Amino acid sequence: MLKVKNLNKLKSGKSILREINFEIDHGRVGIFLGNSGVGKSTLLRVLNHLESYDSGTFSLDGKPFDLKNVNKDHTIGLVFQHFNLFENLSVIDNITLALIKSQKKTKEEASSIARQLLEHYGLSDKSNSSVDKLSGGQKQRLAIARTIALDTQIICMDEPTSALDPRLTNQVAECITELANENRIVLIASHDTKLVSKLKSQLFLMKEGTIAETGFSEDCINNPGAYPLLSNFLSGQC
Repeated sequence: MLKVKNLNKLKSGKSILREINFEIDHGRVGIFLGNSGVGKSTLLRVLNHLESYDSGTFSLDGKPFDLKNVNKDHTIGLVFQHFNLFENLSVIDNITLALIKSQKKTKEEASSIARQLLEHYGLSDKSNSSVDKLSGGQKQRLAIARTIALDTQIICMDEPTSALDPRLTNQVAECITELANENRIVLIASHDTKLVSKLKSQLFLMKEGTIAETGFSEDCINNPGAYPLLSNFLSGQC
């Protein structure tokens, strides 16, 4: 279980994240909802040690852990909104690079891992293609494959469906469910309310840098009156 307690972040004297508290177990999907500028993406970036924070504690499976180490041990990984793939490299090299440089795998070991993932995500025929030849959905799947190649326990995804059509959104939702079924924790920052209906998830509605309301997706859908803030957001009323 991942536990985040009393996370705060200030920038230029303004509170960007304010008393963030949540916990989520392995095999679960957590969706941080809210309008632009409420701190969703910043939260994911802090967890991935891409931005600093001012206070807060973190634990995983009952043991404290230091965010400074997540880019070394790959406990947490981030699938960026715009993928951040290496456009000058081939599809397979986008996966093998980190395995060789960071985990010291041999080229043969890295290639074996990469080819298994490319086959799993339906990209085998694109293995030696340039990344700029891929569609948006293919880039999304490659970005996911690159992240889990490092055996990441916690997958963060920033606006994973922002540029995708409904068919591709369904495919991404299936990928997310599969990641959770592999006992990973999946954390998503999104304003896409349609994604909620496709995923069994914990919902965290953020407003002004803090978590204003929480609930499980099935409960919010079946009993909207018990979750007024989430229900209003999901129905487009705020």
